[in-house]
Amino acid sequence: MPAVPASEIQKNFGEWADKAYEGPIEISRYGRTTTYLVSAPFFREVMSTYRKAMPVQALDESDMDLIRSAKVDTDEPYTLDDIPEVEAASHMAPGR
Repeated sequence: MPAVPASEIQKNFGEWADKAYEGPIEISRYGRTTTYLVSAPFFREVMSTYRKAMPVQALDESDMDLIRSAKVDTDEPYTLDDIPEVEAASHMAPGR
């Protein structure tokens, strides 16, 4: 991943915006990473799987009721082995 000073991004933003389609660009100020420049498709893909973690204590009673009533509709026993690895799952994502 290229690491670029913010001043270089300012001078040649169009060039770096195009390069962001090849992968994230690490932007630094005063030698410290402050920001990443990413393409719109990359950002949408990352945000489509983003989930905010919260402690159980933050759930209200209606959330807990939904969890308690959740069912898996199958006659077959299931295990977590059925879940593809993250790397394999990213290759199976729609639109790829």
